[in-house]
Amino acid sequence: MNQTNELIGSINHYINEIKSIISINSRELNWIFNEKYKDPKRLLRHELQINSQNGEDGVINEIFLRIGTKNKVFAEIGIGDGLENNTAFLLSQDWRGYWIDANDEFTKNSQIKNFIDRGMLKTEILFVNRENIKNSFEKLDIPKDLDLLCIDVDQNTYYIWEALIDYKPRVIVIEYNSAIPPNINWKVNYDPLKSWDGTQNFGASLKAIEQLGALTGYCLVACDFNGVNAFLVREDLVAEKFSKPFTAENHYEPPRYQFIHRRGHKRSIFDTPKN
Repeated sequence: MNQTNELIGSINHYINEIKSIISINSRELNWIFNEKYKDPKRLLRHELQINSQNGEDGVINEIFLRIGTKNKVFAEIGIGDGLENNTAFLLSQDWRGYWIDANDEFTKNSQIKNFIDRGMLKTEILFVNRENIKNSFEKLDIPKDLDLLCIDVDQNTYYIWEALIDYKPRVIVIEYNSAIPPNINWKVNYDPLKSWDGTQNFGASLKAIEQLGALTGYCLVACDFNGVNAFLVREDLVAEKFSKPFTAENHYEPPRYQFIHRRGHKRSIFDTPKN
């Protein structure tokens, strides 16, 4: 009898989960059929997850198809385990780059060690803040005209980018706080020692990201569907290639964290093709 009750309880649990998913998807359809998504220049339709947490891999690929690359150099701040981030997939496409993170766990992965040994990847273990990030870039000899800069440090993201305004990558991918409406310019109070505490008090609003971009020569061209990352392209490369206007109000996506999940097989970094 106890086993039967447990089975019935499990079935009811999964039924409720399915109902919840159906309800969520119904709400999301209202967004999908919004008039703004019909713009063929909008990047959301190109989302694809390979090593990224969301659809960043596909969006980054599409951006560079439109604007081209110069040196195929990236820098990413906030690496995680090294298998889930915005630049791991680029390593398998003969890019070279720089990873900075406070945790050295990713350096123990044999695949990643191989890229380090081959000189394709340089790393630094550092808890970054506004005061030390530029020195880290100089120490690693990161070129100022690199193709891609990604910043994922949760708490002080805005201030890290602000400290790197002398660097002019072609593309910037940066986290924003999608809990905040797109018309509000807000950023967390700066504390160089603080990391994200798991609450909604972190980072900066999309409007703050948009306006800092405008001040430093960048246009906001997209956000990922789950409301995590913003994509900015240097204004001299934008032309008519992306959806206008380049505002938070146009490109904002609300938090859809319920859709963050791994699709497909276990993560790995693809082999680099042999010449």
